Amino acid sequence: MPELAAHVRDVPVNQIREITEAAWRTPGALVLSIGEPGFPLPRHVLDAGIACLDRDETNYTPNAGIPALREAFAARFSEQQGCSIGSDRVYVVDGAQQGLHFAMSLLLSPGDEILIPNPGYPTFAMTSRLLNAVPVRYPLYPDHGFQPRTDDIEALITDRTRVLVLNSPSNPLGAVLNEDLTRGLVELARQHDLWVISDECYEAFTFDVPHVSPARFDGVLPGEARVFTSLTLSKTYGLTGLRIGALVCPPGLEQKMNNVMESIVSCVASPSQYAALAALTGPQDYVQHAHGHYRANRDAASAVLDSKGIPYLKADGAFYLWADVSHVSGGDVRAWVRRFLADSDVALAPGTAFGSIGEGWVRIALCGKREELLEGLSRLPGRV
Repeated sequence: MPELAAHVRDVPVNQIREITEAAWRTPGALVLSIGEPGFPLPRHVLDAGIACLDRDETNYTPNAGIPALREAFAARFSEQQGCSIGSDRVYVVDGAQQGLHFAMSLLLSPGDEILIPNPGYPTFAMTSRLLNAVPVRYPLYPDHGFQPRTDDIEALITDRTRVLVLNSPSNPLGAVLNEDLTRGLVELARQHDLWVISDECYEAFTFDVPHVSPARFDGVLPGEARVFTSLTLSKTYGLTGLRIGALVCPPGLEQKMNNVMESIVSCVASPSQYAALAALTGPQDYVQHAHGHYRANRDAASAVLDSKGIPYLKADGAFYLWADVSHVSGGDVRAWVRRFLADSDVALAPGTAFGSIGEGWVRIALCGKREELLEGLSRLPGRV
């Protein structure tokens, strides 16, 4: 058999999937390693997808998505972020992961460098490597609250750097970028003529702090805009399996966007688009309920960790807790989570799935049933 391409052979294992699939093979395991919302979908969302099939509306849609859905995404983003965008800048994508691949395909040539957070979501590195680009990790240090520092990022910029990836609220950290820092990071990108890809999958879930999109500070004159915003309905409305999201692009790229979209996926499935339209324009009870559930789970899980003396980063957003288990992980948290699953029937995501600074840490998903979350955390060995 011929060999696979070198850049494919170099793509690392996703350690989140590694431990989660092991847990799925373990009867009775408590799976706290993956971010899967656990509520039934709203009936009106399901009905909209079913109605699309019933009327046999199963042909191609425009590359960019059905107009009404693009308008709904644009209206929601404009209202929440206070920066007006037209629907012509919104491209409906097959989930946020396809949106990230879409954006990187537009922006990266072989050998180009892309700045990604450490710790940060694994596919930032995986996707860029698939495009023959070079991921360069900028540090998020515990003693700085896992927040980026512009000086650390600037020190990594070379003549090959093309893209800066930002993620707020952060997966895995639950950290949220404030307005001043966000403005400063966009200004840094402007000074060095970099594109920005902003992953905002968890924008609907912040606690006592606002979500601030980098798009607020993007240029408005032709040629100044540089921010791509990745949105998804997977987390906001629990539509993980319908694979639906949006990529908001700078103005003036419409034809290029269509060309690349055609070559990647052509268009997103019609039933998913109509279900998404119903989610965005219909009652928002699901989002409000989910927000309250995640916050209450965060507080309950934090209390368990406090009782055990286990340090953690207070989550200001998303639905994860980032906890320090270095007292038991022995310098190899990936191996430790496997042992913990085998010994205690609890799956946690190892911090090294997200980068080297994640050594000794685990990500705990807060989105499931509270009783399972608390039972799983009760099995953690404490420091006290």
